[in-house]
Amino acid sequence: MPYQTQSIAKTYWLGAMLIFAVQVSFGLLGGLVYVLPNFLADVLPFNVIRMIHTNALIVWLLLGFFGAAYYLVPEEAEREIYSPKLAYIQFAIFFLGALAAVAGYLFHIVASDARSYLEQPLWVKLGIIVAALIFLFNITMTVLQGRKTAITNVLLLGLWGIAVFFLFSLYNPANLSEDKMFWWYVVHLWVEGVWELVMASVLAFLMLKMTGVDREVIEKWLYVIVATALFSGILGTGHHYYWIGAPGYWQWIGSIFSSLEIVPFFGMVLFTFTMVWKGRRDHPNKAALLWSLGCSVLAFFGAGVWGFLHTLHGVNFYTHGTQVTAAHGHLAFYGAYVCLNLAIMTYAFPQLLNRAPYNQVLNMLSFWVLSGGVVFMTVSLTFAGVLQTHLERVMGMSYMDAQDQLGLFYIMRFGAGAVTVLGALLFIYSLLVPRSAEAINRNGATRVAAAAE
Repeated sequence: MPYQTQSIAKTYWLGAMLIFAVQVSFGLLGGLVYVLPNFLADVLPFNVIRMIHTNALIVWLLLGFFGAAYYLVPEEAEREIYSPKLAYIQFAIFFLGALAAVAGYLFHIVASDARSYLEQPLWVKLGIIVAALIFLFNITMTVLQGRKTAITNVLLLGLWGIAVFFLFSLYNPANLSEDKMFWWYVVHLWVEGVWELVMASVLAFLMLKMTGVDREVIEKWLYVIVATALFSGILGTGHHYYWIGAPGYWQWIGSIFSSLEIVPFFGMVLFTFTMVWKGRRDHPNKAALLWSLGCSVLAFFGAGVWGFLHTLHGVNFYTHGTQVTAAHGHLAFYGAYVCLNLAIMTYAFPQLLNRAPYNQVLNMLSFWVLSGGVVFMTVSLTFAGVLQTHLERVMGMSYMDAQDQLGLFYIMRFGAGAVTVLGALLFIYSLLVPRSAEAINRNGATRVAAAAE
């Protein structure tokens, strides 16, 4: 590990993996409620389970992004992090704030103007903003005082965008249509805008390190992907405005530009596979390469294909608010951002723990188990959503009567959720639990021999 302050990433990623385990566990619990509706109804209502599941997802993904920045920026800027002390203060504020928010949800302490994904009380939101400002100052100063690269430029643009658009969570206008419009400024412009910049820059870093392709080639690909992501993602926000009382022209703007959102994700598939094909380096960390390629492919299908399936306003008129949306959301978040974080962790942890190449077989097994669980869950929810759309929106059946017809798909979704939790635990185990002493010694000898060469 060339820079000592890269070890800051380990703290962030350990916190992220803890919340990751909480997130998938509550997701499984929520899936069980779909099968057994009265399960824990008086103790832990479904709305609380859902809040913890979705908010834990956002928190651990952000912790993962922060860790990725603290890991890759020193190598790209060719200097240590500006202030390690500030980095740990930021972690304490953000992590403790997240835990306080989760504890508050359990006791029904939420914002008075609670909106989905943004249910945190005001003091928690302010704490998140303080932590974000500390982070941006620390990372920006590191980059400004070191080498500037396309990877750090795009990463900074994405990270600053995350902070700026989160400020709209503090604005809660009385008009419901206006409220929804600005709510999507946070939710959409995060996951279908600035988060894509973070994704592209981290994938570019991984391809640079693992394939040996020239930086100039990777940077050209990066700029093309970023340009298409911003071109389609910003006005693509309009596909959320169809039915909230916004002017009718958003139906066409949203349909056209959100249809183009599949382009940057397809670009990432072409980018990663082309870099691996052209690469001159036989990198020993095959598991990190698998996660990186899986990230681009599953993001393309989850965010791209499944998003396109119901983004046109003529289709969305029927599918809006059904399980089709849930199917898209699960695979999109998993492919684009969960896999991204797990890819950079898989690449970096052997160096952070001085344990290379570590238990790659188990790590790669976790990829197939975790991905298989999420894909099967997505397919189950897709069939459930199509049937729900027909029963409710075509035949006119009431919501609860339609739900009674979806029981088989909810059982399948719960089974897929159990597999997903197993895959997540396998991943965490593969990174954190050391192999046998014999295997560690053998890996150490291999590392010494490679260094000697």
